[in-house]
Amino acid sequence: MYEMTPTEVVARLDQFIVGQNDAKRAVAIALRNRWRWKQLPEEMRREVTPKNILMIGPTGVGKTEITRRLAKLTGAPFVKVEASKYTEVGYYGRDVESIIRDLVEAAIGIVSDKARKDVEDEAVTRVEERILDLLLKSSEPSVPEPPMLSLPDFTTPASSSDFRSADQDGEESETQPIEAGLDAAEKERERKERQTRTREKFRQMLRDGKLDDKMVELSVEQKTATVQMFSGLGMDQMDPSMQNVFDRLIPTQTKTREMPVEQARKVLFDQAVEELIDRDSIQEEALRLAEASGLVFIDEIDKVCVDGEGSKGPDVSRQGVQRDLLPIVEGTTVQTKYGNLKTDNILFIAAGAFHKSRPSDMMPELQGRFPIRVELADLTRDDFVRILVEPESSLLRQYEALLKVEGVKLVFSDDAVQKIADCAFQMNQSTQNIGARRLHTILERLLENVSFDAPAMSGRTVTIDSEAVREQLGEILGSEDLSQFIL
Repeated sequence: MYEMTPTEVVARLDQFIVGQNDAKRAVAIALRNRWRWKQLPEEMRREVTPKNILMIGPTGVGKTEITRRLAKLTGAPFVKVEASKYTEVGYYGRDVESIIRDLVEAAIGIVSDKARKDVEDEAVTRVEERILDLLLKSSEPSVPEPPMLSLPDFTTPASSSDFRSADQDGEESETQPIEAGLDAAEKERERKERQTRTREKFRQMLRDGKLDDKMVELSVEQKTATVQMFSGLGMDQMDPSMQNVFDRLIPTQTKTREMPVEQARKVLFDQAVEELIDRDSIQEEALRLAEASGLVFIDEIDKVCVDGEGSKGPDVSRQGVQRDLLPIVEGTTVQTKYGNLKTDNILFIAAGAFHKSRPSDMMPELQGRFPIRVELADLTRDDFVRILVEPESSLLRQYEALLKVEGVKLVFSDDAVQKIADCAFQMNQSTQNIGARRLHTILERLLENVSFDAPAMSGRTVTIDSEAVREQLGEILGSEDLSQFIL
């Protein structure tokens, strides 16, 4: 996907996001620059750094959606964080470096999924053989214990008649071991053939799903109480070296569980995959992927901005966030439990509404790390109409698909779409502007009765027109109109 041209990237984003062409162009150029950077010689590549982006615009206009869709297009490791959550740890926030650790975890997931697909066929074969072993083991009858051998009584001397009989039967005694060996070999061959036929019959029944309810016993790994205790105390805040120490100190416990074959297949598949893939190579590749293609979206960056006079209370913590973010964005080395990661080539996209502050209220050093600034426009009435009908998974298509599960066919008329857009635009103007999220509120209220009665309306067609919109939303619009006259 990195080889897509900026025009192709914008065209793909247009399938999901309405408007905001300036922001789409900016991220498309940034994506193309990633591809160009990889084509540079190694000496020049060290000098070129990504140009981070700062998106400025009210909530609900598409800042987060643009970045999220961009990460899906590229398949790059992606992390979305809120700046207000990463206040100084000494106050009440999380360690800022945990952003990079989360990014590495996202990269581990991407590389692991690719590795799982590569070994999937081999894992399925191993699972089948393992299940057959368990089924045949449980179906074999218990083997009786061999009889006790009676030892000769050496205290009684042998008679001369015993020696004479041995001399007379000497010729027979030479042929008996040969015949006994042939009989034993024949029996062993027949036994193996019988086992092979039985195994193939079980294999066919297993593939046909006839043995899914058969119970088998498996040994599965179980987390100890110590691991569960530490997981609730914020293991991500612990030093990575300390995490590795705890991993080595806490032993892995196994427990035998009885489960049906259908469930055992999933457990055995995960175990087979872990045996086939190389975790060390996955971790190395994930670190390289996060360094070269990582994408971090820092939302609500305006919430950590303070004016020049702020120096007490929560403003101290906000300034601490900017100080902690600065080395991460500038480029530093972060220690993770998988190894060290350099943040020099990670692309950072920050966004904020900046209602009560301005980008100039950020630290000058932090401002300089976001050279590309894009302002996203407020959504108009026509934008609401396009959001309802144009995207591949538009809101109207989502509600139609949900009710189709109940057997109800939902149809929106053109005048209903226009009326819904009018209501959304009017409510955003008269009350708090929450952008496209207003459509969720309106559609939920509009379809409340239909969603409630849908189980009893199977096979019916429900048409939503402008009159239905007016009846359902008239009370809300009336109260909103009155609210602006109340002090």
